[in-house]
Amino acid sequence: MSDEDNAASQRERPMSVSVFRPGKNAERGPQQFDINLSRNIFSEPYPLALFSPARVWESLNAISLDTDHLAGNGLFINPDQSLAGTAFDILRTRISQAMVERGWQRIGITSPTHGCGKSFTAANLAMALARRPGSRTVLLDLDLRRPSLHTLFGAAPLGALRDFLDGSQPLESLFSRVGKTLAIGFNGEAVPDAGDVLHSADATQALEAMETQLDPDITVMDLPPALLSDDVLAMRDKVDAVLVVADGKITTAKDIRACEALFEHRIPLLGIVLNRAQDRGLGRLRYGRD
Repeated sequence: MSDEDNAASQRERPMSVSVFRPGKNAERGPQQFDINLSRNIFSEPYPLALFSPARVWESLNAISLDTDHLAGNGLFINPDQSLAGTAFDILRTRISQAMVERGWQRIGITSPTHGCGKSFTAANLAMALARRPGSRTVLLDLDLRRPSLHTLFGAAPLGALRDFLDGSQPLESLFSRVGKTLAIGFNGEAVPDAGDVLHSADATQALEAMETQLDPDITVMDLPPALLSDDVLAMRDKVDAVLVVADGKITTAKDIRACEALFEHRIPLLGIVLNRAQDRGLGRLRYGRD
């Protein structure tokens, strides 16, 4: 075969991606999965038949959660534990229905400032979504400057999530799995240049790779506060809609208006959840904005 024919053959060869940790034995197809190709392949055609999301889910690090620790942080595996658990079930139904109607899969949870309960809301929403039988939900800690989801869940992060976002590590080396329906990307390292990371094309490719490999129904992203940096706006092309969590004790009407103005014509605002408002009820949702 001539050098020219050989080069043409190489160009036509389908690419593949590793979906297992290095060193893990697994059945492989005719072509070897190469862990080092896990990012580059997404700029080239690849055969979707190579991917089995069920097998990818099984390859994730399985963790067990301490129910007492969760309850102490206001997280509810069983919605019957409190009225708040029931409120999050109602919230998940309204959000999932709205997203299905619009063909959306990624929702970002943000707040005007720190201390409004956005991570608490993102965690409870993800667990409520994951309670649906046969579903797949992914929860990502994308508040890169101040990661906190692992603390809420009482889990040990497997590494720095920026290594997944910049293509240095495949998702199966950093994501954990709770049961069969919830995968979580914890972040174990603060990222001072979070805006730059979230703006990058690598982050876009990483999120697309995650959706291809895990095939989630909905991805819940715990985002930074909207009014403190450009990090949320950096997600403009990486998230379908945002939900704003306002605190009934510290959030002002001016804060809410600032968030609405910030997202207008940029990112769809799905609604506003009012947290810690005893006279109105946790989980109140103003909904219907496109």
